[in-house]
Amino acid sequence: MFRQVSLVPAYLMLYVISAKKNGGYGGKGQVEMTLRNFFLQHPVFTTSEFTEYLGREDKRNMSTRDNLLAYHVSKGHLLRVKQGLYVVVSPERAAIDLPVDPYLLASRMAEDAVLAYHTALDFHSKSYSIFNQFLYLTKHSIRKLSFRNYIFKAVRPPKALLDQDKSKFGVVSQERNGLQIWVTSLERTLVDLFDKPHLGGGWEELWRSLESVEFYDINEVIDYVLLLNNSTTVAKVGFFLEKNKKQFFVNSKALQVLKKKIPRQPHYMDKKLKGKLIKQWNLIVPEKIIERTWGEVL
Repeated sequence: MFRQVSLVPAYLMLYVISAKKNGGYGGKGQVEMTLRNFFLQHPVFTTSEFTEYLGREDKRNMSTRDNLLAYHVSKGHLLRVKQGLYVVVSPERAAIDLPVDPYLLASRMAEDAVLAYHTALDFHSKSYSIFNQFLYLTKHSIRKLSFRNYIFKAVRPPKALLDQDKSKFGVVSQERNGLQIWVTSLERTLVDLFDKPHLGGGWEELWRSLESVEFYDINEVIDYVLLLNNSTTVAKVGFFLEKNKKQFFVNSKALQVLKKKIPRQPHYMDKKLKGKLIKQWNLIVPEKIIERTWGEVL
């Protein structure tokens, strides 16, 4: 049975669960749990996380869970972003003025969400520019969502990874505001961006960002790009690594591994742009990338 006991503090209703349970020796005890702890530890949370937390101490039915959430939304203690996703509103702010961490939101747009592409660069503090679009990988079909000034867009993992059950390759766990989120490593992000450069903000943004990274695990880069089984992506990654081989300590052996997997015929790095054939990679590269013409304008 559940009883409402107080407001501590004003924006967090304190609930006490009084439940009789059989102890290990047949005794009876009472379990107390507060919503305050959950809200303090989860500035952003999903319905699943809320249910799991409640379930640690007591088996609440779904209607009770939904009633709790609805109550706190109605009182302005919670802000509903979309079905199953909430933000905790601090007592000193109105919901309309509440700053929301877009990375935490993106990480909970789906149960399997992984921050990726330009969003991963930004999370790792390696993006040349800051965007208001946040990209995340998920196997689920989810509509693009606009919230405040942010746009959240779902991207399906590469088919080659799904076919090999390797969708978690190069995915790392990070902590943000006390919560665990999943994001692609810098090595995987590099390859992903050359595989789908339109998700990187353009060639200048992509190139400047990737060159700003201090270190890549070249073995991980090679292992991952070969998993994608895309010869054009291999050639793009190889071209980038060769252009920056001194900076990233890329040896000739690593480049030879990639050259064995390049296209048999010349492929365009960008089908919308004319370019110059780089024979060792069978890749037609736009002149602006070869010459780095954007470097002339600072």
